[in-house]
Amino acid sequence: MKITFLGTGTSQGVPVIGCTCDVCRSLDYRDKRLRTALHIAIDGQSLVIDTGPDFRQQMLREYIERLDAVLFTHAHRDHTAGLDDVRAYNFLQDMDMPIYGTQATLDQLAVEYAYALSGPVYPGIPRLKLLPINEDAFTVNGISILPLPVMHLRMPVFGFRLGNFSYITDANYIPEETFERLKGTEVLVLNALQREHHISHFNLGEALDTIQRIAPKQTYLTHISHKLGLHGAVQHELPASVALAYDGLQVDIVS
Repeated sequence: MKITFLGTGTSQGVPVIGCTCDVCRSLDYRDKRLRTALHIAIDGQSLVIDTGPDFRQQMLREYIERLDAVLFTHAHRDHTAGLDDVRAYNFLQDMDMPIYGTQATLDQLAVEYAYALSGPVYPGIPRLKLLPINEDAFTVNGISILPLPVMHLRMPVFGFRLGNFSYITDANYIPEETFERLKGTEVLVLNALQREHHISHFNLGEALDTIQRIAPKQTYLTHISHKLGLHGAVQHELPASVALAYDGLQVDIVS
């Protein structure tokens, strides 16, 4: 399995145009963060978790020529606003795109993409096949996926586990039942928004405490705001087994 970080940033704390903060002025490519999303290549399948506003740019940048399914963590726009651009894959592959999410997430997509999901069909609109999931394990073209229910303040969000890899973003609370599902995780991706406390996201300290409890061999932090600081500076503060992810980072995971 190979994971590619399509984006590691967030709309939270985005500075205004003309900002001269250290992150904005940084020449380090690792400080240039598009909205959080992940690509997974596994057993001949090409999966994406979330399609934020930067989805088209991210897929072009990584030369991802095929897409077999999209998994959604939740329905916030910074994770769903690029879904229209799956239409290129509809055309290339001549197939409706399978879209997996909770019923609440799919209901919101049905509102935001009503032109594609209701009314007359006309050429060029995205072709979407909405597939509801719950907390039970499910399969995508033979790939077993285990949902990881977490909370984003009061909003339920799904992380996902594939084999020994677990992915969680937009969380500030993990239930005990989900910690049980995380046992044996060897590679973890977890959100760490900033240094200060946040109402609906783990900050850096909370993320590190959570990592210590899960005890994976390697962790990558994502959903990073400008407020966390420069990549190079933050990385020097982290334990050896924890790394800041960056856009375009690719990691091979051995099951």
